[in-house]
This record gives sequence, structure tokens and C-alpha cells, in this order.
Amino acid sequence: MTELTTTAAGVFVIAVTPFHPDGRIDMESCDRMVDFYLETGATGLTVLGMMGEAPKLTVDESRDVVARILARVNGRVPVVVGVSAPGFAQIDALTRMVMDIGAAGVMVAPPGGLRTDDQIVAYYHQVAELIGDVPFVLQDFPLATGVQIAASVIARIMNDLPTCVCLKHEDWPGLEKISYLRKDGVLNRRISILCGNGGLFLPEEMARGADGAMTGFAYPEMMARVVADYTTGDIARARDIFDAYLPLARFEQQPGMGLAIRKYTLAKRGVIAHDTLRKPGAALSAHSKAEVDALIDRQEHRLKELS
Repeated sequence: MTELTTTAAGVFVIAVTPFHPDGRIDMESCDRMVDFYLETGATGLTVLGMMGEAPKLTVDESRDVVARILARVNGRVPVVVGVSAPGFAQIDALTRMVMDIGAAGVMVAPPGGLRTDDQIVAYYHQVAELIGDVPFVLQDFPLATGVQIAASVIARIMNDLPTCVCLKHEDWPGLEKISYLRKDGVLNRRISILCGNGGLFLPEEMARGADGAMTGFAYPEMMARVVADYTTGDIARARDIFDAYLPLARFEQQPGMGLAIRKYTLAKRGVIAHDTLRKPGAALSAHSKAEVDALIDRQEHRLKELS
């Protein structure tokens, strides 16, 4: 098993969960999806994230999906599993289950009831005590959780808890958080910062000191190329690549539609067999699909100009 560490970098793609039209999990598409993500430059995968429709899966289905993906990855990259849940019993059970079958670590978002800084810090202390030596990712996504975590509070958690090895930075706007956490003397060790929001701010996040992305986008190769170019210092090239994909990345970030757009595009690319969202979840209208198709055509035209 490849254990998640503070050196995590590159692109950890948030995997979708493929379904058949009748709502059954499509395991064959899981295999193709893993191959696709790795071929396009993923340095890790994150399974059962918020865009993986985790709340729609039973416990048995969650185990089966994670096991199938881990088997296909076969140790080539670390796999992080989202275990966020309202109660500690669920977090404990999910963590033990996925670590026993080979996950590299888990990701935990704060529950919506936390309001004060001390409550947030205490919660993550309890999480760390609960899961023991399992490395975990702190998911900071206030747009989804409703929990605002100040940069100084993140620093307190990171300094207190050595098993908290990575921040999934998904605040918006949140670039100042990255700059604060990279200041000398703020943290007692350098932690991994991987960013979300579909890569929509990836060039700016890399410039502020992020190590890469932990998010989804139907063209993960864009994120891999941007991170690689930033890492080697070819910033102009990184921005040119990002700009070519930006209209579709922006379109995919629409609240309530983003996952449907991503799955439609992945199906169009032949990565998954169907663009099904498990209910409750609506498919795209014919008009929306036509808009995605037009954006893809324009994107391909811009990429040809760069080649």
C-alpha cells in the first residue's frame, strides 16, 4: 500500500461513480475510468468524494467500488477515500474498511454544525484520535459544508495533528489561505496543499504555493499539464493550456449541473458507458448537451492552435 504523505503533489483526480441506466454500479466503466485517469497524468485518485455520489451508495456498494478501483490501480498511485459522515461511527467503520483493502488515506470534511474555531479544532482532534495512525486530508469546502475555517485554524490543526498530512483547499475565494500557510513560521512542517473547484483557479493556486489539484474535471490532462509546467517553471505555457480549457471548466462548475456535465463529457469521450446520475439526479437537457458539444469543439480548435 502507498501511504499518503505530506509530499503528495500533482493531480489527485476525484473519481466519478459510473452507473448503468437502471442505477446499478458499472464496474467495467470503473476499470476504464481508472486507466483513463492514470493515462492522462493523475498522480493519485480520490474516491467517494462529494462529486462521487457517495451519499447515494450503500456501505456494501462503497466497499465494492473502492475495492474495484484499488484492484485496477494495483499500487501505481495512492488512492484517498472520502469518509465524511454525520457521526463518528460511520467515519470509523468506513475508514477501517477502506484502509483494510489498501487505501492510502482518507478525507474528512467538517460537519455542518460546527461554528466556532474551537469547535472545528476539537472536531479534528477527535477524528485523529478515532482513526489512529491513518493519514488524512482535511477538506476545506465551505461552499458545500457551510463551515468557514480560517487559515489560522487550519494551521492549528496541522500543527497539532501529524496524521493530518494534506489540505484539500476548496475555499472560494481562498488564495490568501494558501499564502498564509506557506509563510515561514506558520506551520511546524510543510504539508501538502491540493486544490479543488474543478481546477478553475489552478494557475493562481500554483503561483501561491499549492502542490497541485485534488478535484475533478472531464479533461484531467489539462490539470496535469498545468501542474507539470508550473513545476518546471514554464508558467506561460501552463497559462496557455489552462486558457484553452477554461470555457468548459467554467461551464462544468455550475451548481447543480456540474456532475451531469462532467459525466456527459466523460461518456462522450468513451471513458464511461453512460452519463447516468443515480437518483435523485437529473440528466442534461438536449439544449445543455448541445452547449457542451459546442464548447468541446471550440476547445479542440484552441488546442490545435497551441500545438
